[in-house]
Amino acid sequence: MALGQDFRRLWLAYAASTAGTFLALDAFPFIAVTVLHSSTTEVSVLAAAGLAVGALIAVPLGPWVEFRRKRPVLVAMDAVRFVALLTLPLGYAFGGLTFGQLVAVSVVVAAANIVFTAASGAYLKGLATGEDLLVANGRFETTQWTATAVGPPSGGALIGVFGPLATVVLDSVSYLLSALAIGAIRTPEPPPTARPATVRTRDVLDGWHYILGHPRLRALFLNTTLVNGLIMATAPLLAILLLRELGFAAWQYGLAFGAPCLGGLLGSRLSRRITARFGPERVLLVTGTLRVIWPVALAFTPHGPAGLGFVMLVEFGLILTIGIFSPVSATYRLQETETSRAARVLSAWGITAGATRAALTLAWGALGAWLGTREAIGLAGLLMLATPVLLWRVRTTSRPPRPPRPRKSGPPRATPAAPASRPAP
Repeated sequence: MALGQDFRRLWLAYAASTAGTFLALDAFPFIAVTVLHSSTTEVSVLAAAGLAVGALIAVPLGPWVEFRRKRPVLVAMDAVRFVALLTLPLGYAFGGLTFGQLVAVSVVVAAANIVFTAASGAYLKGLATGEDLLVANGRFETTQWTATAVGPPSGGALIGVFGPLATVVLDSVSYLLSALAIGAIRTPEPPPTARPATVRTRDVLDGWHYILGHPRLRALFLNTTLVNGLIMATAPLLAILLLRELGFAAWQYGLAFGAPCLGGLLGSRLSRRITARFGPERVLLVTGTLRVIWPVALAFTPHGPAGLGFVMLVEFGLILTIGIFSPVSATYRLQETETSRAARVLSAWGITAGATRAALTLAWGALGAWLGTREAIGLAGLLMLATPVLLWRVRTTSRPPRPPRPRKSGPPRATPAAPASRPAP
C-alpha cells in the first residue's frame, strides 16, 4: 500500500465533515419541531425537499465538475456548506430564523453534497489505484460507521447542554476543517478532461448515458439506488413504530441503531480480505443478497425488551453486510468508469440516489398512513428481496484458463477438446 500523506489529508477532511454530519444528523427536523413548531407535513416536506431540489440543482453541475480541477471544487463545496449552515445559528441568534430558510439551507447543502461526492470520487481515483483504492474506500466506510455510532448520541447531549443549534455550528465548522485539509494536499492534479466549446444537453446527461450503456454499472446502479432508497424511505416509519406504537424510550431507540453500527466497522475491516479471496463480483452478489434479507423482519418487531434485542440483531446483520458491500461497490464503480467521465458518472449516481430517496420517502409516508406502519415496512422489505437479481449482471464474463496439469510419464493419451468458453461463476 502506498496511499501517502496526501491521501491521509483527504481522509482527514472526510473524517471531519462526516463527524459533523452525524453530530447534526437530526438537527433540521429537531429545529423545525422544537424551535419553529412546524407541523408533521412541514417536517416531511423539509426531509424530501432538500434531497429532491438539491438533486435537481446538481444536474447541470456534473459537466462543470468534470471539466475543472477537482481540488478547487472540493474546497468550494466545503465553503458553500460552511457559509450556508452558519446562516442558521446567526438567524436564530437574531430572532429571524424561518422555516423557509431551513428548507433553503437544506437544498443548498444537498446540492453541494452531490457535487462534492462526485468531485471527491474522481479525485480519489487519481490518488489511489488498484488494491489501494479498495483500502481507501474501506477506511472511508470505517470512518462513516464510527461517526454513525458515536455522532447522534453525542449530538443529542450537546443539544441538551448548549441549545438546539449547537450541532449545526459544529457541522458548519467541520466543513471549514475539511476545506483546510484538502487545501493542504500537495500532489499535483492531472489536467481535467478538455472542455468542449459549448456544453450541450448530451454533456449534461452523459453520466446517465454511460451508466445505462454499461451492463455491469447499470445493474449495480439500479440495485444500490433501489435498496438504499427503500431502506431510507422506511426510516421515518420505523421511528413511528418503535417510539409511538411500541413505546421505546429515547435511549432504547438510540441504542437500537447505535450499537449495531459495530457491524459496519467489522464489515468494512473484512471487505478487503474477503474481496482478495473471492473477487469483487462474487462479494457484491453474495453480500448484496444477504443485506436485503434483514429489513422485512422489522415489520414483526415484538413489544418489550425482546423487541429491543430483535431490532439490534436485525440491524447488526443489515449493517454488517452493508459494511462489506459498500466499499467494494464504491471501488468497483470507480474501476469500471473511465477517468474522463468519473465526475459525471458519480454526479448522475448521486442525483438519482437523492431524487429516488425523496420520492420513496414521500410514497412510503403515504403508504404508512394508508396500509399501516408495519405493513408498509414489510412491503418495502419484500420489494428489496427481488433486487439481488440485478447483481447477476455484475460479474466477469469468463474465467481465466486453468494452468495445465503436469502429465505423468507413459504413452500419450488422447485428450478431449476443451469447450470454446465457460460460463461465468
